[in-house]
Amino acid sequence: MSTKSRQQKKVRAGVGKARGRRYATRKGPLVIYDSSEGIDKAFRNIPGIELCRVDALNLLKLAPGGHMGRFCIWTQPAFEKLDSLYGTLVEKSSKVGYTLPRHIMSNGDLARLINSDEIQSVVKPKSESAKRLPRKKNPLKNLGAMAKLNPYAVAARRAEYRAQAARAEKKEAVLAKKRGNSKKDRADFYAKANLDGPVKF
Repeated sequence: MSTKSRQQKKVRAGVGKARGRRYATRKGPLVIYDSSEGIDKAFRNIPGIELCRVDALNLLKLAPGGHMGRFCIWTQPAFEKLDSLYGTLVEKSSKVGYTLPRHIMSNGDLARLINSDEIQSVVKPKSESAKRLPRKKNPLKNLGAMAKLNPYAVAARRAEYRAQAARAEKKEAVLAKKRGNSKKDRADFYAKANLDGPVKF
């Protein structure tokens, strides 16, 4: 294994160099507090643990590296302050221009909505027999389908068959002439041979 790949493996494990720092420390729990009261001094020497004020929360600390689900430790005053910071469905948020996201649908039970009398009364009823579409036929393989597209296709196919038969007869005649034993010559030979007696080989 090369030196570079070993170094990259150490960085992924959290024990190697990473972007100008000698060692990369793995992320630990996040302690969220409202007022310090000595919390920052208590946790500052433990590696991996980070601290954050509840009114200074950001996504880089809640989900470092884009990975959701960080272990967060909340103090009771910080947890109680969330409603005043971000607001509720009744109270307004203390942040300027911020409103708490609300559900678009008041009732999320889709099965109950679809099966309700109000929806079913306006929905088109289910058809009993599904209409089957005719199967598409390939005109290159099906003569009937080709005849619908091109009426001359039947006459062309017949002319092609006649031309093939004529070529086969012409070829047979040429071969027989070259060999010198046409059907008529063979028939005459056998008739003459029968008159002379049995043929011996």
